[in-house]
Amino acid sequence: MGGQGGLRLSAIKVLSRPPLPPLVFRTFAFQYDHEFLAKMVLDDSDVEMIVTDVEVTEHDVETPYGRLHCTMRGVPKGERPVVLTFHDIGLNHKTCWDSLFQHEDMAEILHHFAVCHVDALGQHEGANTFSTGYEYPTMDELSETLPLVLKHFGLKSVIGLGMGAGAFMLTKFALDYPKMVEGLVLININPCAEGWMDWAAHKISGWTHALPDLVISHLFGKEEIHHNQDMVATYRHHVMKDMNQFNLQLFIKAYESRRDLDIERPVPGSNVRTLKCPCLLVVGDSSPAVDAVVECNTKLDPTKATLLKMADCGGMPQIDQPGKLTEAFKYFIQGMGYMPAASMTRLVRSRTASGSSVTSFEGSRSRSHTHEGNRSRSHTNEGPRSRSHTADHQRGHAPATDAAPATPAVDQGLLKAPEVSC
Repeated sequence: MGGQGGLRLSAIKVLSRPPLPPLVFRTFAFQYDHEFLAKMVLDDSDVEMIVTDVEVTEHDVETPYGRLHCTMRGVPKGERPVVLTFHDIGLNHKTCWDSLFQHEDMAEILHHFAVCHVDALGQHEGANTFSTGYEYPTMDELSETLPLVLKHFGLKSVIGLGMGAGAFMLTKFALDYPKMVEGLVLININPCAEGWMDWAAHKISGWTHALPDLVISHLFGKEEIHHNQDMVATYRHHVMKDMNQFNLQLFIKAYESRRDLDIERPVPGSNVRTLKCPCLLVVGDSSPAVDAVVECNTKLDPTKATLLKMADCGGMPQIDQPGKLTEAFKYFIQGMGYMPAASMTRLVRSRTASGSSVTSFEGSRSRSHTHEGNRSRSHTNEGPRSRSHTADHQRGHAPATDAAPATPAVDQGLLKAPEVSC
């Protein structure tokens, strides 16, 4: 079934109920609400499982720089954060995130969290061309539009999911508004401004290459461009046919003109500017952003950051390996105290097969969660902070695996942040 508010039938498995004829089953499935659907089991076998298509609404949020196009998937649940996404240059929320959020394993996350997709100004489908003389906002100014998005939807906090330029913007947002961001998943994050050599190279290449080529070289590594020509051709076609070329040039210019993110790895006794929420840094092993992501990892608190380097993966992990990325996202959310009973399969199997170690996203952090009470957080530099959360059930802590014990006497700046390969 298609359309908003309908049901989409895919692999279906009903607990403790005998198989029904297709027509009878279809009628039967519509009679159950979300509480029943929550009991569905994610499985890789050939059984069938029903997945709901949640309500999708589109909004234009007024900002000082124009209307920001946002898409809300699902309904925010009380005090629970919303997953807020932001895409990279040359993309919009559909081309960047559809493969990930339409993956079967993502259904469990979508049951627990609403998702707000944000398109950068002028980058959404069918965007009107900015008038001549329009001054596109800087990356810093773009990050300042995100509190307006939260205010528009009545949100108190989010879990950020960003790629490239979007990851940069969400990080800046988290630095400026730490109480609004509970966690960050950052794909291909580059915390540094372009050096003058990079700037000159881009200017020269801009004289000889079309705009789609510049976007492709940003999204994909050289090896991937050579060996995965079908996918590269698909995105090249998207940039040429679906994106507003004038608007895209302005967004690219804003990203290339970005300033360094003002972050520094904290050491005991210091009061440096850094991210105070848990972070998962993701990069494919053949991505052009590997060095930048590794450098960003060195700037973060090792007790709060995890670096996930995905094997056999290029510049777009959410396209190459959406199942593994979804599994990592579930572990990350569990480490924050949500979805304690989430099913975990893919990364467990891949690690067993490869013999790679399993690193807890929690590291040495421990948190207690109470039912409609205060939630103590030890992962901020401000000391324990209490926040009241309304929950439909008590959230437990994800079991830590291979987690190192806390070492308060050791210089935290010398510790290596957890690193996971899959």
